[in-house]
Amino acid sequence: MNGAPHDASDDVPDDAGEELVFAALPPVGGRGFATTWWGRSWLKALEDTALDAARLRQGRRAARGGAVGAVSVRPGRLTAVVRAEDGVPYRSDVLLRRLTDAEWDRLLRTVAGEAGHLAALLDRDIPKRLVADAQAAGVDLLPGIGDLDPECECGEWDHCAHTAALCYQVARLLDADPFLLLLLRGRGERELTDELQRRSAAHAEPGPHAATRRAPEGEPAATVWAGAAALPPLPEPPPAVPRPGPVPSLRTDPPAGDGLDVAALEFLARDAARRAARLLAESLAPGHAGTAPPAPLSAWEDAVRLAAGEPPPAAVAGRLARGCGRGRRELEIAVRAWGFGGAAALSALTGERGTPLTEPELRRMRDQLAAAWADEETRPVLRGDGARWTVVGEGAQLRHDPEGRWWPYRKRAGHWWPAGPAERDPVAALAAARHAGAEDGRPVDGRGPAGGPGTTAG
Repeated sequence: MNGAPHDASDDVPDDAGEELVFAALPPVGGRGFATTWWGRSWLKALEDTALDAARLRQGRRAARGGAVGAVSVRPGRLTAVVRAEDGVPYRSDVLLRRLTDAEWDRLLRTVAGEAGHLAALLDRDIPKRLVADAQAAGVDLLPGIGDLDPECECGEWDHCAHTAALCYQVARLLDADPFLLLLLRGRGERELTDELQRRSAAHAEPGPHAATRRAPEGEPAATVWAGAAALPPLPEPPPAVPRPGPVPSLRTDPPAGDGLDVAALEFLARDAARRAARLLAESLAPGHAGTAPPAPLSAWEDAVRLAAGEPPPAAVAGRLARGCGRGRRELEIAVRAWGFGGAAALSALTGERGTPLTEPELRRMRDQLAAAWADEETRPVLRGDGARWTVVGEGAQLRHDPEGRWWPYRKRAGHWWPAGPAERDPVAALAAARHAGAEDGRPVDGRGPAGGPGTTAG
């Protein structure tokens, strides 16, 4: 919050400045009052500030019904006569703090330093980046909580239905002309555009008519001003790094207090260094600009990724598992899955993306098994419950995913463990599962009884 919007400041000029008056807008139906992001931000400042939601609803109805008269917009103040539900007119004002001269200087430097900002303003647009850049320079362009200060003849000290109606109506005006927000902050459009063009010319390469460049009527300002402020060339890409940089020790003597887990912090720092090195290598690779960004990871997926990148200390592994509501053994099995195929392998493990076989896929699996084992007596028998198919008597299992791949699994100590990467051929996946069983010292071709429910694939 910027403090009381109407407080005087030594840096704010006392003159009233430019004033624009807009005729009363006609009644409007049930549509929203703001379609632009800055118009919605204006209304959010109102709705986050007002203490009485009923007054806001009354204000919306009044604005929709055409109860707001002509609106005056001038530095620091909005004014309109608003008719109450009983027809009584009330003068209503909403005040917004004007920017100081120092704030205007920082804002103008921010806009003039980026050609796209000025082009957007001339096209009646406020880019979010412009607002963010202004905030970084210490200037709040859009109002926040408590910045829209109400004054009304009805006598209410908070936002009443009349000042709320005025704010809702002004949101429609701001949609059409964001320069009104700048006028409220203290300066009109002509003064601003002249100053911005002067400052932009100072950033441009020397050339004729740099300071008097104007947008021809009918031509988008973005086209005219695209090259008005010559930007310096981008620096050369950074060089590739052969390996992640070392992470300094964070341990102190005496040890850090307040429950700081130094081992976990060092573990996260090492992971960040590895990821930074990998992202740099990917960004320097040919064709990287056309590569789609990876899908965001869930908390569980990211915890598994962390544990798979470097074996974490036991205490850190425990924290990763507990933070996702899982056990240490679950994390250990998930890390093994991640090593075979990342997020796709983890989905096959958890069953979140399992896909039951269609009839054609089921016939194809049977044909592939029959081709690999011509002798029906030695052919493995698979019983399935949708996306998971277990080899009877072997402790081996195949899992089917939406991409038509098969993931091999082995049962060990009561848990199904990933046994290898995905295969397109179920026979190859079964061979990987059997090989993992042989490494465990288990038999690979005993069939055992065929009892139990399910569909037989062999």
